[in-house]
Amino acid sequence: MTALSGIRACVFDAYGTLFDFASAATRCPGIPEHKRVALTTLWRDKQLQYTWLRSLQDRYVDFWQVTAEALDFALESLDLRDAALREQLLQLYQTLQAFPEVADTLRQLRAAGFRTAILSNGTPAMLDAAIRASGLQGLFDAVLSVESVRVFKTHPKVYAYALQQLGLPAGQVSFQSSNGWDAYAASAFGMRVVWCNRYGQRPEQLPGAPDHVIRNLAELPALLAPIAT
Repeated sequence: MTALSGIRACVFDAYGTLFDFASAATRCPGIPEHKRVALTTLWRDKQLQYTWLRSLQDRYVDFWQVTAEALDFALESLDLRDAALREQLLQLYQTLQAFPEVADTLRQLRAAGFRTAILSNGTPAMLDAAIRASGLQGLFDAVLSVESVRVFKTHPKVYAYALQQLGLPAGQVSFQSSNGWDAYAASAFGMRVVWCNRYGQRPEQLPGAPDHVIRNLAELPALLAPIAT
Protein backbone atom coordinates (compact mmCIF):
# COMPACT_ATOMS: atom_id res chain seq x y z
CA MET A 1 0.00 0.00 0.00
CA THR A 2 1.45 3.34 -1.06
CA ALA A 3 1.69 5.85 1.78
CA LEU A 4 0.29 9.34 1.41
CA SER A 5 3.31 11.59 1.01
CA GLY A 6 3.62 15.33 1.44
CA ILE A 7 0.79 15.54 3.99
CA ARG A 8 1.07 18.33 6.55
CA ALA A 9 -2.38 18.33 8.12
CA CYS A 10 -5.11 15.81 8.84
CA VAL A 11 -8.63 17.23 8.73
CA PHE A 12 -11.55 15.25 10.11
CA ASP A 13 -15.27 15.30 9.60
CA ALA A 14 -16.99 15.24 13.00
CA TYR A 15 -20.29 13.34 13.04
CA GLY A 16 -19.89 9.68 12.24
CA THR A 17 -16.12 10.05 11.87
CA LEU A 18 -14.96 11.29 15.28
CA PHE A 19 -18.25 11.24 17.17
CA ASP A 20 -20.81 8.41 17.16
CA PHE A 21 -24.15 9.97 16.28
CA ALA A 22 -25.88 6.72 17.32
CA SER A 23 -24.77 7.27 20.92
CA ALA A 24 -27.58 9.77 21.55
CA ALA A 25 -30.37 7.23 21.04
CA THR A 26 -28.48 4.35 22.66
CA ARG A 27 -28.09 6.37 25.88
CA CYS A 28 -31.74 7.42 25.98
CA PRO A 29 -33.84 5.05 28.10
CA GLY A 30 -37.07 6.68 26.95
CA ILE A 31 -36.78 5.16 23.48
CA PRO A 32 -38.12 1.61 23.11
CA GLU A 33 -35.19 -0.64 22.28
CA HIS A 34 -36.81 -1.93 19.10
CA LYS A 35 -37.04 1.64 17.75
CA ARG A 36 -33.54 2.92 18.57
CA VAL A 37 -31.89 1.89 15.31
CA ALA A 38 -34.81 3.20 13.27
CA LEU A 39 -34.73 6.53 15.09
CA THR A 40 -30.98 6.94 14.67
CA THR A 41 -31.16 6.10 10.96
CA LEU A 42 -34.13 8.32 10.15
CA TRP A 43 -32.83 11.23 12.24
CA ARG A 44 -29.44 11.09 10.51
CA ASP A 45 -30.87 10.65 7.02
CA LYS A 46 -33.29 13.55 7.39
CA GLN A 47 -30.59 15.74 8.98
CA LEU A 48 -28.35 15.29 5.95
CA GLN A 49 -31.20 15.72 3.48
CA TYR A 50 -32.12 19.03 5.09
CA THR A 51 -28.53 20.33 4.81
CA TRP A 52 -28.39 19.49 1.11
CA LEU A 53 -31.84 20.91 0.36
CA ARG A 54 -31.20 24.11 2.28
CA SER A 55 -27.91 24.57 0.45
CA LEU A 56 -29.65 24.14 -2.90
CA GLN A 57 -32.36 26.60 -1.89
CA ASP A 58 -29.84 29.07 -0.45
CA ARG A 59 -31.82 29.00 2.82
CA TYR A 60 -29.12 28.46 5.40
CA VAL A 61 -29.85 27.95 9.07
CA ASP A 62 -27.34 26.55 11.51
CA PHE A 63 -26.80 22.82 12.02
CA TRP A 64 -28.40 22.84 15.45
CA GLN A 65 -31.72 23.97 13.97
CA VAL A 66 -31.39 21.39 11.20
CA THR A 67 -30.67 18.68 13.77
CA ALA A 68 -33.72 19.62 15.83
CA GLU A 69 -36.01 19.76 12.80
CA ALA A 70 -34.77 16.37 11.60
CA LEU A 71 -35.40 14.93 15.06
CA ASP A 72 -38.96 16.30 15.03
CA PHE A 73 -39.56 14.54 11.70
CA ALA A 74 -38.13 11.25 13.00
CA LEU A 75 -40.06 11.30 16.28
CA GLU A 76 -43.34 12.02 14.55
CA SER A 77 -42.70 9.36 11.90
CA LEU A 78 -42.03 6.71 14.56
CA ASP A 79 -44.94 7.74 16.84
CA LEU A 80 -42.49 8.89 19.52
CA ARG A 81 -43.48 12.53 19.65
CA ASP A 82 -42.93 13.73 23.22
CA ALA A 83 -41.51 17.07 24.39
CA ALA A 84 -39.46 15.61 27.24
CA LEU A 85 -38.00 12.88 25.03
CA ARG A 86 -37.13 15.45 22.36
CA GLU A 87 -35.29 17.61 24.88
CA GLN A 88 -33.40 14.64 26.28
CA LEU A 89 -32.25 13.50 22.83
CA LEU A 90 -31.08 16.98 21.90
CA GLN A 91 -29.09 17.22 25.13
CA LEU A 92 -27.52 13.83 24.44
CA TYR A 93 -26.63 14.91 20.91
CA GLN A 94 -24.51 17.69 22.37
CA THR A 95 -22.42 15.14 24.24
CA LEU A 96 -21.99 12.42 21.62
CA GLN A 97 -19.34 9.86 22.46
CA ALA A 98 -16.14 9.68 20.44
CA PHE A 99 -15.28 6.37 18.81
CA PRO A 100 -12.84 4.38 20.95
CA GLU A 101 -9.74 4.88 18.78
CA VAL A 102 -10.11 8.62 18.19
CA ALA A 103 -8.07 10.06 21.07
CA ASP A 104 -5.11 7.74 20.58
CA THR A 105 -5.08 8.32 16.82
CA LEU A 106 -5.02 12.08 17.28
CA ARG A 107 -2.17 11.84 19.78
CA GLN A 108 -0.15 9.68 17.39
CA LEU A 109 -0.64 12.12 14.53
CA ARG A 110 0.33 15.13 16.60
CA ALA A 111 3.39 13.36 17.99
CA ALA A 112 4.46 12.68 14.40
CA GLY A 113 4.20 16.40 13.60
CA PHE A 114 0.91 16.48 11.70
CA ARG A 115 -1.51 19.34 12.29
CA THR A 116 -5.03 18.21 13.14
CA ALA A 117 -8.35 19.92 12.52
CA ILE A 118 -12.09 19.37 12.35
CA LEU A 119 -14.17 20.50 9.37
CA SER A 120 -17.84 20.07 10.15
CA ASN A 121 -21.39 21.13 9.47
CA GLY A 122 -21.73 21.46 13.25
CA THR A 123 -21.90 24.85 14.92
CA PRO A 124 -18.91 25.99 17.01
CA ALA A 125 -20.96 25.44 20.18
CA MET A 126 -21.94 21.90 19.14
CA LEU A 127 -18.36 20.98 18.29
CA ASP A 128 -16.98 22.47 21.49
CA ALA A 129 -19.50 20.49 23.54
CA ALA A 130 -18.66 17.22 21.78
CA ILE A 131 -14.92 17.77 22.13
CA ARG A 132 -15.25 18.47 25.85
CA ALA A 133 -17.60 15.53 26.46
CA SER A 134 -15.10 13.18 24.80
CA GLY A 135 -12.02 14.62 26.53
CA LEU A 136 -10.40 15.68 23.25
CA GLN A 137 -9.44 19.19 24.32
CA GLY A 138 -6.02 20.27 23.09
CA LEU A 139 -5.91 17.67 20.29
CA PHE A 140 -6.89 20.01 17.44
CA ASP A 141 -5.06 22.94 15.91
CA ALA A 142 -8.31 24.21 14.43
CA VAL A 143 -12.02 23.48 14.77
CA LEU A 144 -13.72 24.74 11.62
CA SER A 145 -17.47 25.12 11.18
CA VAL A 146 -19.48 25.82 8.04
CA GLU A 147 -21.00 28.69 10.02
CA SER A 148 -18.21 30.82 8.58
CA VAL A 149 -19.32 30.22 4.98
CA ARG A 150 -23.04 29.66 5.64
CA VAL A 151 -23.45 26.69 3.35
CA PHE A 152 -23.21 22.99 4.12
CA LYS A 153 -21.01 20.24 2.76
CA THR A 154 -20.52 19.31 -0.05
CA HIS A 155 -20.30 22.87 -1.36
CA PRO A 156 -16.74 23.62 -2.54
CA LYS A 157 -16.70 26.75 -0.35
CA VAL A 158 -16.52 24.49 2.71
CA TYR A 159 -13.37 22.68 1.62
CA ALA A 160 -11.80 25.92 0.37
CA TYR A 161 -12.44 27.49 3.77
CA ALA A 162 -10.44 24.73 5.47
CA LEU A 163 -7.46 25.30 3.20
CA GLN A 164 -7.62 29.04 3.77
CA GLN A 165 -7.63 28.62 7.53
CA LEU A 166 -4.78 26.11 7.48
CA GLY A 167 -2.75 28.04 4.91
CA LEU A 168 -2.03 24.86 2.97
CA PRO A 169 -2.65 23.66 -0.60
CA ALA A 170 -5.13 20.84 -1.10
CA GLY A 171 -2.41 18.29 -1.87
CA GLN A 172 -0.90 18.72 1.59
CA VAL A 173 -4.14 17.94 3.41
CA SER A 174 -5.48 14.50 4.19
CA PHE A 175 -9.23 14.63 4.74
CA GLN A 176 -10.95 11.87 6.72
CA SER A 177 -14.69 11.26 6.65
CA SER A 178 -16.96 8.31 7.33
CA ASN A 179 -19.48 9.73 4.87
CA GLY A 180 -18.88 8.52 1.34
CA TRP A 181 -20.47 11.60 -0.23
CA ASP A 182 -18.18 13.84 1.85
CA ALA A 183 -15.06 11.81 1.07
CA TYR A 184 -15.74 11.83 -2.67
CA ALA A 185 -16.53 15.55 -2.68
CA ALA A 186 -13.30 16.43 -0.86
CA SER A 187 -11.37 14.29 -3.34
CA ALA A 188 -13.05 15.99 -6.30
CA PHE A 189 -12.09 19.32 -4.73
CA GLY A 190 -8.45 18.24 -4.70
CA MET A 191 -7.72 17.06 -1.18
CA ARG A 192 -6.08 13.75 -0.46
CA VAL A 193 -8.76 11.60 1.11
CA VAL A 194 -8.98 8.64 3.45
CA TRP A 195 -12.52 7.30 3.61
CA CYS A 196 -13.16 5.87 7.07
CA ASN A 197 -15.84 3.45 5.93
CA ARG A 198 -17.14 2.45 9.35
CA TYR A 199 -20.53 1.38 8.06
CA GLY A 200 -19.55 -0.81 5.12
CA GLN A 201 -20.98 1.53 2.50
CA ARG A 202 -20.71 0.83 -1.21
CA PRO A 203 -18.49 3.13 -3.31
CA GLU A 204 -20.26 6.28 -4.45
CA GLN A 205 -20.99 6.96 -8.11
CA LEU A 206 -19.80 10.54 -7.81
CA PRO A 207 -16.82 12.63 -8.97
CA GLY A 208 -13.65 12.00 -7.01
CA ALA A 209 -12.27 8.86 -5.37
CA PRO A 210 -10.65 8.27 -1.97
CA ASP A 211 -6.91 7.60 -1.91
CA HIS A 212 -7.46 4.95 0.75
CA VAL A 213 -10.36 3.23 2.47
CA ILE A 214 -10.05 2.17 6.11
CA ARG A 215 -12.42 0.64 8.64
CA ASN A 216 -11.58 2.94 11.54
CA LEU A 217 -9.19 5.77 12.32
CA ALA A 218 -6.67 3.53 14.07
CA GLU A 219 -5.48 2.54 10.58
CA LEU A 220 -4.74 6.15 9.58
CA PRO A 221 -1.25 6.86 11.03
CA ALA A 222 0.31 3.95 9.14
CA LEU A 223 -0.94 5.41 5.83
CA LEU A 224 0.91 8.71 6.20
CA ALA A 225 4.51 9.09 5.13
CA PRO A 226 6.69 10.86 7.72
CA ILE A 227 6.90 14.61 7.36
CA ALA A 228 10.08 15.59 5.54
CA THR A 229 12.42 17.76 7.58
